[in-house]
Amino acid sequence: MRRLGAIAAGLTLFLTVCLAQTVLTNDAILKMAKAGLGEDILVSTIKAQPGSYTTTPDDLIALKGAGVSDKVLAAMIEKAAAGGGAPMPAGAAGNPLAAAPKAAPGPVNEVGVYYLKNDAWADLAPEVVNFKTGGVLKTIGTAGIVKGDVNGHVNGDHSRTALKSPVTLLVYAPEGVAITEYQLLRLREAKDSREFRTVTGGVMHVSGGATRDLVPFESKKTAPRTYEIVLPNLGSADYGLLPPAGGDSTSSSGRIGKIYSFRLIE
Repeated sequence: MRRLGAIAAGLTLFLTVCLAQTVLTNDAILKMAKAGLGEDILVSTIKAQPGSYTTTPDDLIALKGAGVSDKVLAAMIEKAAAGGGAPMPAGAAGNPLAAAPKAAPGPVNEVGVYYLKNDAWADLAPEVVNFKTGGVLKTIGTAGIVKGDVNGHVNGDHSRTALKSPVTLLVYAPEGVAITEYQLLRLREAKDSREFRTVTGGVMHVSGGATRDLVPFESKKTAPRTYEIVLPNLGSADYGLLPPAGGDSTSSSGRIGKIYSFRLIE
């Protein structure tokens, strides 16, 4: 009579578990095993019911130590290898990996521009820019700051870096340089090259057409000297992020500089 009572209690628990959740887990199998259900019943249940099981060495050792038989463990491993029969809901018990938040990309510590690739920051390679003065240079105020229209020339039809929208960029700026000193520019196709028009020394009090290729963008500061930029679909074309002359040692002459370029494809 005692054994029949245990079996009845076990069957009651088994039915309760099956009705309460459509996806069985390690915990559900352990509860049924502790309730006295035989391994044949457990194996049949594992094969028939959708399940999401974690079968790492530590998980199997824990189940074995709790009294789950090798035959039942083998059935769980086989089910897990086959995909479990149904996906585990995010955050459900018995599947801690599903509840874990997606890891953020690691930080960067070198001055430059990066783009998000496979959940990590990849270097956005710069290209050399040749500058030519396009307008009359003007000295603003008494600080000796020279402003004027310039035309930038970049060799090659397209950037070697092709990205799909939306694009996420990360800028690690030099000490004392703000993200507002960077310019996002659309590069216009020319003969075997790309060109753009912009200004030196800022964008205030400039002649007409000097900012024709300037693309506005918004940024978010995520760490000291670190800014994240998310660009929507701007249209298929080549673009580049131009650092300020003060943050680019190669452009101190005003004739040669660099631009972090990429080709946006839809």
